[in-house]
Amino acid sequence: MAATPCPCESGKPYADCCAPLIAGTRPAPDAEALMRSRYTAFTLRDEAYLLATWHPSTRPAALDLAAEPVPKWIGLQVRRRERTGPDSAEVEFVARYRVGGRAHRLHETSRFLREDGAWRYVDGTLHES
Repeated sequence: MAATPCPCESGKPYADCCAPLIAGTRPAPDAEALMRSRYTAFTLRDEAYLLATWHPSTRPAALDLAAEPVPKWIGLQVRRRERTGPDSAEVEFVARYRVGGRAHRLHETSRFLREDGAWRYVDGTLHES
């Protein structure tokens, strides 16, 4: 039986890719891994993980991942990853999703900080796609 592929499209099985990060059994080794695991958490509607990996300075009080219409996440492409300092990085990506049968794209450059050994999402700049 084939292993379930990870939703983040890393090419790895979910059990070896994002699952340990989301379960809290392994920290993200870099900003790209955290970004991929956050995308996967969006596909799973895992609000707790998304909030836990959001930097406290910009973290919202809650997310409403069940709000209608609920997007169906259908793909991720990492376009660029860059360390911007010893404890900071940026990841540019395009996430594809459908709402009501209509396809959309989220093109963002996300910023991350590492504090106490843990990478956290800070914020992002949206691009016109």
